[in-house]
This record gives sequence, structure tokens and C-alpha cells, in this order.
Amino acid sequence: MPAPGRRLLIAWWSNTGGTDRLVQAAAAGAREAVRDEPDPPRILDVRCDRLAPAAVLAADALLFATPECLGSMAGPMKAFFDRCYYPALDALNGRPYAAIVCAGSDGEGTVRQIERIATGWRLVRAAEPLRVITGAQTAEAILAPKTIGPADLERAATLGGTLAAGLALGL
Repeated sequence: MPAPGRRLLIAWWSNTGGTDRLVQAAAAGAREAVRDEPDPPRILDVRCDRLAPAAVLAADALLFATPECLGSMAGPMKAFFDRCYYPALDALNGRPYAAIVCAGSDGEGTVRQIERIATGWRLVRAAEPLRVITGAQTAEAILAPKTIGPADLERAATLGGTLAAGLALGL
């Protein structure tokens, strides 16, 4: 039986709504995956500027979601990692994590940044990073509100469900 009070923390930032929609899909998928469990894990989706190190330390699994901005993660997400990195160092060893990156063209720079931080925290990647490419390449398109297609929303829901189901099983 899984330990009571297990938590999946989704730490996220969104500039133009795309990442927000992906997070909402991931959280819904996570809740759906464990809705019939007798003691389901708590699913917490919290904007990264509202998180303190204590929330990271209390999480049993982590999902990081951010847009890519100029080839790297959004500034508020970087500030979250800066604020939480050292207080959580050596305290998260072995916990599962996954990442969602909403990018205009490739998202690889942000994925690499998250992977380096996760390596330092000694997290274990639970799934391949989900990269959603919007194709936004002009200033107008980059700054415009993003629409995320059903297939990408489903992929985010599946990712959230995978993490939550793993926690429910005690993995």
C-alpha cells in the first residue's frame, strides 16, 4: 500500500497560455488516473513564482512545465530553480520527475537545462520530456496567446497520469 499523503507537484510557468493549457491537461490526467484509488496522491499544480523550497521537499514526484524563451527556460522558472536548488540539494535523491516544454521551434535548450538541474538533484526521469512545438517564429506569433491541439493536450494528460499512477502504486 502506498504511503499516505504522497504528492505530485507540478511546478510551472506560462507566458502566453500554452504551457498553462498543457499543465491543466497534465493535472486533469493525473487526477483521472488515480480517481478510483482508496488513498490517491495529492496533485498540486502551482505556478513556480508561488513555490518555496518546502513545497519541493514535500513532493514525492515532480513535473516541471515551462515555455522556452530565447532558447532557454522562462525567467520565472529559472528563478524558481535558483530559489529552491540549494535548499533541496541532497534531499530529493531518487524521486521521479518529468518535464513539459512549450516551444516555438525545438525546446531542446530548455530540456537540457531541466535535465542538468534534475541531475544535480539526483532525480530520476520517469518519462521522456514532452516538447510541444507551436511553430511561432515571428514577434507577433511568439507574443500571441497559444492554442494547443488535442493530440498535445492528450500527451500532457498521459504524462500527468503516468506520474500519478506511479505514485499511487508506491513507485
